[in-house]
Amino acid sequence: MEIFLIRALQLILSLSILVVLHEFGHFAFARLFKVRVEKFYMFFNPNFSLIRAKKINGKWVFKYFSKNVPANERPKMDAEGDPVRDAKGRQVMEAIPPAELADDDWRKYPETTEWGIGWLPLGGYCKISGMIDESMDSTQMAQEPQPWEYRARPVWQRLPIIIGGVLVNFILAMVIYSAVLFTWGKEYLPLANTKYGLQFSQTLLENGFKNGDNIISIDGEAVEQRSDIIEDLLIDGKQNVTLLRNGQEMNIQLPDDFAQKVLASEEVDLVSVRFPFVIGEVSAGSPAEEAKLQKGDSIVGINGKQLFIFQDIAAELNASKNSEVEILFVRDGQLMQSQLQVNENGKLGVGIRQAFEYFPTKRVEYGFFEAIPAGISLGWETLASYIKQFKLVFSKEGAKQLGGFGSIGKLFPPMWDWQTFWTMTAFLSVILAFMNFLPIPALDGGYVLFLLYEMFSGRKPNDKFLEYAQTAGMMLLLALLIFANGNDIFRAIFK
Repeated sequence: MEIFLIRALQLILSLSILVVLHEFGHFAFARLFKVRVEKFYMFFNPNFSLIRAKKINGKWVFKYFSKNVPANERPKMDAEGDPVRDAKGRQVMEAIPPAELADDDWRKYPETTEWGIGWLPLGGYCKISGMIDESMDSTQMAQEPQPWEYRARPVWQRLPIIIGGVLVNFILAMVIYSAVLFTWGKEYLPLANTKYGLQFSQTLLENGFKNGDNIISIDGEAVEQRSDIIEDLLIDGKQNVTLLRNGQEMNIQLPDDFAQKVLASEEVDLVSVRFPFVIGEVSAGSPAEEAKLQKGDSIVGINGKQLFIFQDIAAELNASKNSEVEILFVRDGQLMQSQLQVNENGKLGVGIRQAFEYFPTKRVEYGFFEAIPAGISLGWETLASYIKQFKLVFSKEGAKQLGGFGSIGKLFPPMWDWQTFWTMTAFLSVILAFMNFLPIPALDGGYVLFLLYEMFSGRKPNDKFLEYAQTAGMMLLLALLIFANGNDIFRAIFK
């Protein structure tokens, strides 16, 4: 439960930062062009808000845990005082003139923005006056365009208002990457230093790899980091692998459908570094504590089998769930032995020293003026890599890998680590920028598409068409949201 809460907190904080700054991009350009912003909210606020604030007559007014301000509309009446209805028999609404509203009614002061914090931590929004958006404010859109509205502005002003959010997110990613490189530098484990080679998933083993192999090059290009392997094989579709096995170089030619096979397998840890099983900590009340195992003990055998690599021992323990096993381990240079009961999860109840503690890593430090171009370059590389990965979504196997908030949350570490948090926030900022720029109605890219049409055709799309497109886009996004989070739930229950 603690791990879940830590990850959930990181996810909420990260998305809050990204969404608020994304919406601020829209807000900044709107105000630059004197377009009114009616509301700016962190988190969504169905029915009520945690905090609402608005500047009225030069003074800030705050409301806490209060119902939202109702829409500024009322039933329209004809000369006889009867309700006006449209051709379909629906009640026609009209905007209430500000002069008819009470002095303490926030709707009387539409020239200032309502700021707030909602109670549903799934995003946020910026409501720009005169814009067809998710609010579907048909009453306002039925009125004649006003000078302060988005729809009254020329295309060259509306376009930056729309792309402002995407622009801020991408710039933010590069700023964060630069700050991370300046603060912590870059450290990684070169494949050449992995003394015991690599561990491969079952699908990779079935396609010619063998545990203990070390990859030298892919399609003739040297491979330095483990992350390069995944990108080369799955994203770029490279197939010729040169590896080192038992001191001898050899080649593997992967099949054309290799990436689809890996995706269909739904394996998570495709390639990992092999390293010794050395205990870093012993959990209280665990089988390891009962067997008197200690921090620093190095396990070298299970049930008479000589094993010292973590992955090999983990596999042996997994096959011995709820069974008693004989453990051989080394303590202070002495070979010792103990019997213990493996729990139902195939674990001993110990923490393990990680691979980085055994092999020489490569560290690159960045000064302030070096970190800026390096961060910009990393931002572009991340975007290019994600765009290439995106094509996998359109395959049957890739669609099954789509995930929602649960999958995103698992990207964060189980313990709070600021370097990882900011690196993941930068990565999510790139994703948010790219996804929002897709030409789908209800996303920024959909608005851009219609604006480009207007620029080149000289004709503005009909408001009714834009409303229908907005509704269709929202339905599509909702379906994708349900599908992605449904995948998470399915995996959590059945896998």
